[in-house]
Amino acid sequence: MHIGSHKLKNNIILAPMAGVTDRPFRMLCKHYGAGMAISEMVTSNSLLYGSEKTLLRANHEGEVAPISVQIAGADPKMMAEAAKFNMNKGAQIIDINMGCPAKKICNVMAGSALLQKEKLVEKILKAVVKSVNIPVTLKIRTGWDKDHKNASRIGKIAEDSGIQALSMHGRTRACLYKGDAEYDTIAEVKQKISIPVIANGDITTPEKAKFVLEYTKADGIMIGRAAQGKPWIFREIDHFLKTGEHIERPTILEIEKTTLQHVNDLYDFYGVERGYRIARKHISWYTKGLKNSAEFRFKMNQIDSDTEQIEYIEQYFNELKKFNKYITYEELENKHELVA
Repeated sequence: MHIGSHKLKNNIILAPMAGVTDRPFRMLCKHYGAGMAISEMVTSNSLLYGSEKTLLRANHEGEVAPISVQIAGADPKMMAEAAKFNMNKGAQIIDINMGCPAKKICNVMAGSALLQKEKLVEKILKAVVKSVNIPVTLKIRTGWDKDHKNASRIGKIAEDSGIQALSMHGRTRACLYKGDAEYDTIAEVKQKISIPVIANGDITTPEKAKFVLEYTKADGIMIGRAAQGKPWIFREIDHFLKTGEHIERPTILEIEKTTLQHVNDLYDFYGVERGYRIARKHISWYTKGLKNSAEFRFKMNQIDSDTEQIEYIEQYFNELKKFNKYITYEELENKHELVA
């Protein structure tokens, strides 16, 4: 699969997720086989360019190409400037966010709120494409609500504006993340435009990945929440799509090493004090559903030092290894907690 001049090693992409897809997580998912990993969104507000948060999000040191950075905003000029700012910071692909359903984003007419204003969409896309000499991609939803699904028109506007790939979540903005994603709209858009289309939403297993690719005829798939605590899902899907067979499950030892590596990367990236706090949610995702994990997570959230955090992770996984070589999920009151 190509995006502009960039040839991806496969068509399985990590979705941009605010507060999740920072550099340590992107690098981890690429290690486990993601063909591309898109950054959490960067504001188009130039007043925040010098902020610690923006500078961290623009830090791509050591990251495997291609480096894709997502920008968000509603003003064409500001979005163009944001694209140039991030290109100069090392971005090789700019992704435009018109899919985020969060209230704080939609309330300023950014994210998926833009789907209501097709003329503004066109202005933003053309302004961004014109401002940089690297590929620009777009992420959208199927529409604003079930009565206003305009993804096909947005897709055509995107293609005509010079967008080089379109990723689409199979829900409207009004749906948020409720109910099941639908793939008919994605299939419809794929038939109407010639640029690559990437399907997103509820792709949680290798079998589901294969089904979505075959049903929509999409060029690629995008994995979001299902990668939280399971970055090896990219390896599993890639192997299944290539062979039709399941790869061996990760061992408890591998998961322990991955968790510890990820946590230490967070310490290095954010600094120890901020890093161990950010690590808590990732540790929770890695262990959710495992034996005695509810008690473990509760105690983990009380720990306020990096050394204690590392020691407790090691202690927990050492206990798990006494029972089995491979992970076994036992707390499945709500399966979506593990795979959404």
